Amino acid sequence: MKHRRFGRTGWQVSEIGYGMWAMGGQWAGSDDNASVRALARALELGCNFFDTAWAYGDGRSEKLFRRLLREHPRRNVYAATKVPPKNRIWPAGPKSRLDDTFPPDHIREYVEKSASNLGLESIDLLQLHVWHDNWAGDERWQRTVDDLKREKRIKAFGISVNRWEPANVLKALRTGLVDAVQVIYNIFDQSPEDELFPACRELDIAVIARVPFDEGSLTGMLTKATRFEKDDWRSRYFGPENLMPTIIRLNRLKPGIPAGMTLPELALRFILANPAVSTTIPGMRRISHVEANIAASDGKPLPPALLEELKKHRWDRPPAPWSA
Repeated sequence: MKHRRFGRTGWQVSEIGYGMWAMGGQWAGSDDNASVRALARALELGCNFFDTAWAYGDGRSEKLFRRLLREHPRRNVYAATKVPPKNRIWPAGPKSRLDDTFPPDHIREYVEKSASNLGLESIDLLQLHVWHDNWAGDERWQRTVDDLKREKRIKAFGISVNRWEPANVLKALRTGLVDAVQVIYNIFDQSPEDELFPACRELDIAVIARVPFDEGSLTGMLTKATRFEKDDWRSRYFGPENLMPTIIRLNRLKPGIPAGMTLPELALRFILANPAVSTTIPGMRRISHVEANIAASDGKPLPPALLEELKKHRWDRPPAPWSA
């Protein structure tokens, strides 16, 4: 496993991290025992960055991380979690207020809940789970973050950016309080390269690339006949507005996959080719997925010509109700 510097924190984190959303119950087939086995295998292979959130099963995913640490004593492992918006609305809209989402007492309440779930006295990276830059100048969240760091309740602070709105955080980054930003970045969703990544390089802010497989389409398993269970979040994301447009783009992409390489491997190598990325966090519920994904962290770059071809698959999509 290769490691990268996590912005100005100076942490050395695995460039393939672990996204724990699917373990919280929003995706069909979650099994806690299987999840812990997969987590343990990732730890064994050198993964040391684990991203979860209170909203992933009302603390269920966070508690799986605590179980991992209990069964495998901590060895330079970093835990990132997220405070849910008070109004439980994803994403945050332009009319939302800080009082609706992250008033100071709400942030503190979930710092305590998440620290307890994780089994940690101090959370490595605390993130806000939604954001709108209309709040950037509000001193209340700024004071709260500063106090939590000073009190050593958190070591670093980050923001998870709304889907397909990578520039909707630039004002917040300029406050000097944001150590990391989490954003959707993959072969289809390349727009963070325009403004966000240059700002993060300038300010030495870590980048967590989430949704590396576009909620599963870039694993290559999606077909016209694909259907998900009603309680699986993907049943909404890959509804009629998105399924066929995605299939069309996958069909254009697949002929360019190099011989001997899988589509998921290509997707991860595309992300790792960008030096602005500190880590990417695929969701992994099986040991076979863990082993395959971590194998992409071998330091072997994609050929420049192939990277240029992949840039042609950029897909700029406006936020939509089904994409939240």
